[in-house]
Amino acid sequence: MTPAITRAQALALLQTYNKEPFHILHALTVEGAMRWFAGDLGYGEEADFWAMTGLLHDIDFEQWPEEHCKKAPELLRAGGVDEAMIHAVCSHGYGLCSDVAPEHEMEKVLFACDELTGLIGAAARMRPSKSVQDMEVSSLKKKFKDKKFAAGCSRDVIRQGAEQLGWTLEELMEKTILAMRECETSVAAEAEALGCGA
Repeated sequence: MTPAITRAQALALLQTYNKEPFHILHALTVEGAMRWFAGDLGYGEEADFWAMTGLLHDIDFEQWPEEHCKKAPELLRAGGVDEAMIHAVCSHGYGLCSDVAPEHEMEKVLFACDELTGLIGAAARMRPSKSVQDMEVSSLKKKFKDKKFAAGCSRDVIRQGAEQLGWTLEELMEKTILAMRECETSVAAEAEALGCGA
C-alpha cells in the first residue's frame, strides 16, 4: 500500500486542524513508532503507509473531541487521503468512539500502541534523562499499574490491543519502547522545528 498523498501534504493536513504542541508531538511519535513496527513485523514496503496513518490518526481530536473518529473521514477525504487509510484511522477508536474494527495487522498495532506511546512518553518525562533510551519494561509496568499516573491513557485499551495482536503485555511494552527509542531524536528535532518542542 502506498499513501495517496505525500508526507508533506499529510503534515500540512494535520496542522490545519491541530495547533496544540502536545497533539502534534503525539502524532509525530505515533508516526515514528508505526514506521518502526512496519519494519519489525515484515511490512517494510508499507512503512510509509503505516507511518502516515500514525501521523494522521488523531486528526479530528483537538477540534472535535466529541466526534473523534467520526469527523476524521470527512477531513481526510477532503485532504486526498485514500479509503484504506481512513478505515485504519477510524479503527483505532474501536469500542470507544468508533464501530470500525481493526482488521489489518497495521490497524491492530495502531490501536495497541496509540495509548501506550502516551503512557511511555509521560513516564519518560519523569525520568532524570527525560528519555526512553534508558527505560526498561519493569519500570514501565510500575507506571502502568499506578492508575493515577497518566490516568488519561486507557490501560484497558492497551491490554485489549496486546490481546488482538496475540502478544503479551510485556511484548507490546518492549516493542513500543524500542520503537520510541528509534524515533525519539528525529521526533524531538522535527517537533522543535515546528515550534512544538517537548
